[in-house]
Amino acid sequence: MKSLLTPGICLLAVAALLHTGLVAPSTTLITYAFYTASIAGLLLAWRFHSSRIFFALLVLFLAQQAISYFSSSLTSGRVPASGPGSTALAAVGLLLPLNFVLLSLHKERGFSFSSVAPPSILLFVQSVIVGVLCRPQPLAAARALHHVASPAPLPFATLLAFAAAGVMLLTRFLLFHKPVESGLLWALAACFLSLCFGGVGRIPTAYFAAAAFILAGAIVETSYLLAYHDELTTLPSRRAFHDALLRLEPPYSIAMLDIDHFKRCNDNYGHDTGDQVLRMVASRLVRVTGGGKAYRCGGEEFAIVFPGKTTSEVLDHLEKLRATIEASKLHLRGPERRQETRGPDRRNQRGRGRSQTGHAIRQLSRAASPASTELSVTASIGVATSRRENPSAEEVIQAADKALYRAKAAGRNRIETAAARRRTRSQAAGIA
Repeated sequence: MKSLLTPGICLLAVAALLHTGLVAPSTTLITYAFYTASIAGLLLAWRFHSSRIFFALLVLFLAQQAISYFSSSLTSGRVPASGPGSTALAAVGLLLPLNFVLLSLHKERGFSFSSVAPPSILLFVQSVIVGVLCRPQPLAAARALHHVASPAPLPFATLLAFAAAGVMLLTRFLLFHKPVESGLLWALAACFLSLCFGGVGRIPTAYFAAAAFILAGAIVETSYLLAYHDELTTLPSRRAFHDALLRLEPPYSIAMLDIDHFKRCNDNYGHDTGDQVLRMVASRLVRVTGGGKAYRCGGEEFAIVFPGKTTSEVLDHLEKLRATIEASKLHLRGPERRQETRGPDRRNQRGRGRSQTGHAIRQLSRAASPASTELSVTASIGVATSRRENPSAEEVIQAADKALYRAKAAGRNRIETAAARRRTRSQAAGIA
């Protein structure tokens, strides 16, 4: 939600400052800000291999330049109801939202030739078409100068294009939660406001500058997410976990959670299914109660931090989490077993493997036949609380790890505490 709301709040702040008169920067300063934001954004996009933001900024720059160039003969700063300026405004009103939607749908592939060539050719063709359509006619230009003070409202086609593009970008953000989609959405809103206020002049250029800043900010937000969030599960990553430890004050509790027999799950069902298991468990961890916050530390290991809580205060919440994970079922998207050929004895080898692993693997598959498409897993948890005399986060993590190992050794699918050597095992059976 921060990725969605922050650019919108910034845009509202810009609008409030411009229209209330609290800040009245000159047109030269605003133009300088637009060029600075565009160039900085292009450099950031190139450095971070974000071709979609790069071309979005290029579209934004070309749109502003087209409106400004074909309206350059006007002195009032408003596009007339007819003439090259109004044609450029109408063309930008249709092409800009269309390009933003196409860039949103375009898969990010960096700056390889195969990924850069199609949008470059498309922008070149569009620029040529706009240039041809907006060729100034002497008679039309003379008529336009007499009607400068009464610009026409935006055409219905422009309103429809912006509305459809806005719905599309908002839907994609709600589906994928990517800062790029949020940046494109709010940059589109800023461009719409610019066109509503005439496209040229101090206020419209300020909105174009705001759009450029929003797109550049999407690159920074994306880089932050890559650094502090796990891309597969969307949980905060190990780096965010260590940063959170620096801000902890005793008392606090840390729980270490590990998916039981996750390696066997990968071996028997494939890494794609393993990724689905990780996402399923992460979706349960993110809803942990008791004020806890979950992090992915690597592989199948997760950490949960409970600020201001002791072990006795978090046990019920962890037990609820353990039971929720055990009760969850994963509906496999593909074949249950690996399909690659492993030799003529593959089926017999499987039979011997299942006989050796026994009840654990049977609980993992939850099925008597290979046709089953449901899978369930369990998790083991170790928890420890900081000590007042030595509230070291590293020692708390080590104590929670030792408790986790005891939970594994005691049969899995259970919770162990650092304070007690053994906690009563849950009635549910452990599974692989």
